[in-house]
Amino acid sequence: MSTPRAQAREIRRPQLSEEVAGRLRAAIMTGELRPGEYIRMDETAAQLGVSVTPVREALLTLRGEGMVNAVPHRGYAVAPLSRRDVEDIFALQSHLAVELAKAAAARITPEQANALAEQNDALRNATSPEEIASAEFEFHRLLNYVADRPKLAWFLLQAVRYTPHQLFAADPTWIGPATEAHDKLIAALRAGDIAEVITHTEVQFIDGARRLIEYLDSSGMWSGE
Repeated sequence: MSTPRAQAREIRRPQLSEEVAGRLRAAIMTGELRPGEYIRMDETAAQLGVSVTPVREALLTLRGEGMVNAVPHRGYAVAPLSRRDVEDIFALQSHLAVELAKAAAARITPEQANALAEQNDALRNATSPEEIASAEFEFHRLLNYVADRPKLAWFLLQAVRYTPHQLFAADPTWIGPATEAHDKLIAALRAGDIAEVITHTEVQFIDGARRLIEYLDSSGMWSGE
């Protein structure tokens, strides 16, 4: 029988490995870690201030996602990432988000629409990348709650793990179009205008894909192509 202390370690370890996987995933998606680059477990553990174990577990997770490749006797190398990959990731996110937004339009109340508007104002008034990323997450969490499609929302949550939220949150040109799209989406939800709901949901993911591709282009991600 395991002790409470051992049980606590068992609970914390997966959470820590998920955090490490998230950091590595973001580094790959922003080109901080380039395709073909080896991820050294010891170095990564030291950089993140963790033991090697959660790094190893995180790399196994990323291998399962196709983000890294296991190379015999050498460890793990970052898998190729193409423009089409980025477009596909955002297209999948968009499809799931549209279905959730359509479901929300069918059942949203005036009070819930007001709550979305208040959350969008919180995003508009956020002053740090951390606050911006948090407010954006809360906006979409509330919208997905209104939709009441929990399984679909779970799949979207898995898909958006590949979005480098901090990259967008640190871009001063991103928040204006984002909150404007939210304003228009809320208006469409109030009106029950499904066509406009779809349009103002999709535009956010089209913009996200464009921004990330342009960022990776400018950083020389695909300069050898």
